[in-house]
Amino acid sequence: MDDVSLTTISDDGFDTQSLIGDFELEIDPMEKTGPNPNAVLVADYASCFLPAVRLGARKAGEDDLGRMEIDATATLDDDDHLESIAFTLSVEADIDDPDELVARGEERCHVHAALREELHADVTVETDAF
Repeated sequence: MDDVSLTTISDDGFDTQSLIGDFELEIDPMEKTGPNPNAVLVADYASCFLPAVRLGARKAGEDDLGRMEIDATATLDDDDHLESIAFTLSVEADIDDPDELVARGEERCHVHAALREELHADVTVETDAF
C-alpha cells in the first residue's frame, strides 16, 4: 500500500490541480490560478520544518516554544531552478541553543531529508520574538 497517494490534473495550459485526499491544491507556474511550483516547494519545506522543530524540542524536554513563524526566501538560477533556500525562524520562547533547535528540526523534517544537501535551508533563529 502506498503511503502517499494523490492525483494531479492539467486540463489545458500549464496550471495543475492536485487532489490530495479531500483537499485540492492549485499550482500554476504563471501564477494566475495559484502559486508556482517553486513557491509551493518552499512552503512545503517550511510547513514541515516548523512542526519538526516543535517535536524535536518536545523530545528534548522543551515543551513550550510558544508561537513560531518562518519567513522563507529562495533564489532561482537562470533556468528558474531553486538554487538556495533560507529560513528565518522566529520563536516566542527564549532558547538557550538555537543551533540545537535547528538540528533537531532538520533530523525530523521529511522535506529536509528529501532535498539535495546544497538546497537545505540556511536557518536563522530569532528567539524571544513575540
